[in-house]
Amino acid sequence: MGAESPEEEEQEVSAELVQALRELEREKGISFDVILRGLEEALASAYKSWRGIGVEEEDRRDVRVVLDPESGDMQVFVQELDEEGEVISEREEDAPPEFKGRIAAQTAKQVILQKLRDAEREITYEEFHGREGDVVTGIVQQDSHSVTILDLGKAEAVLPRAEKVPAESYRHAERLKAFIVEVRKTTKGPQIVVSRTHPELLKKLFEMEVPEIAEGIVEIKAVAREPGHRSKIAVASNEPGVDPVGACVGAKGSRVRMVVNELKGEKIDVVEWSDDSARFVAKALAPASVKEVRIDEQTGTASVVVPDYQLSLAIGKEGQNARLAARLTGWRIDIRSESQAVEEATTARAPKPPAAETPDEPAPAAETSEAPAAGTEAPVEEPAAQEEDVPEEAPAPEEAQDAAAGEPSPATIEAERSEKREGAEA
Repeated sequence: MGAESPEEEEQEVSAELVQALRELEREKGISFDVILRGLEEALASAYKSWRGIGVEEEDRRDVRVVLDPESGDMQVFVQELDEEGEVISEREEDAPPEFKGRIAAQTAKQVILQKLRDAEREITYEEFHGREGDVVTGIVQQDSHSVTILDLGKAEAVLPRAEKVPAESYRHAERLKAFIVEVRKTTKGPQIVVSRTHPELLKKLFEMEVPEIAEGIVEIKAVAREPGHRSKIAVASNEPGVDPVGACVGAKGSRVRMVVNELKGEKIDVVEWSDDSARFVAKALAPASVKEVRIDEQTGTASVVVPDYQLSLAIGKEGQNARLAARLTGWRIDIRSESQAVEEATTARAPKPPAAETPDEPAPAAETSEAPAAGTEAPVEEPAAQEEDVPEEAPAPEEAQDAAAGEPSPATIEAERSEKREGAEA
């Protein structure tokens, strides 16, 4: 058989191209017209590069390509543009068989693959974008310290470090359930972000295991969770005669056990929700038993009294049980033992001792000078002790100073003069 001519090769490529586009539309659900328009744009760009049209700044020309949707025949139009890029005129140009054959086939292949990827990404995005807030099951493909990759079949999900339970470890090819937090559009396709720590994951897992919740007979009112350690859920029944706690726990704990296994051993307390705040707080502190609950709506505090031997159980390890109960009920919980409550009550009822009387301060001198009341004698002031000890004939201050200085005082000098006068008279 002789070699095929360029015209025959062109016709064969065009026919195969149309057939391939129709197959994609049937199998992948990708619109034939969408791929055809994309292919025309790609062929126009390839023809411009091949002919060097519009390379120079002065060259104001463009190319438009039209493909026949039935036969795949290609028409090339060269357009004249003005300074603003508007089309002034166009003329059809015969494309060489070389371009219509080899170059067109390569371009068509690239465009089809790219459109196929774009269409699949769009379909995947639309599918998972509507499932935000849902639980998906994936297979662990890659696990590292920062991120875990889950294979969801049509797409991959990303489990960031912030959404991972610190105590959990994941094995390759392990099946894992996760909560879809967000679906993002990126240049590489949709990015599905999932979580293992979200409180809604617990609700969704119970919906999957408890038919009464899925049917609306039992409702989950509140959830408090510390991922990997302990969780509490409050449930209520919308139909009389249905035990909400029993429905969630299941026969011999079978239903709640399935959720615990999926969360890798996280402990779960199922409590009954109540409109009565005091009763709800008491139930939320399970497994501890409560003697009394007093609600202070002004401060938002619930004062709880428990038996002495139940105090540590009510508080929990590092305050975990009380902390989860507070999150579940929305009240600030203050827990006391029975003996502490009795002691505080006794202290509050005991009479206060009278205040100690302080001795009066001595009155100032101005007050003591007041006259005594009628019928009483005014107190006689005694001389100070210092004044009693001073002798009556004590030397004058000046004489004492002179004696201290070792000089004769004036009295001594006068006595000596008197003695001299008496001797002279004698």
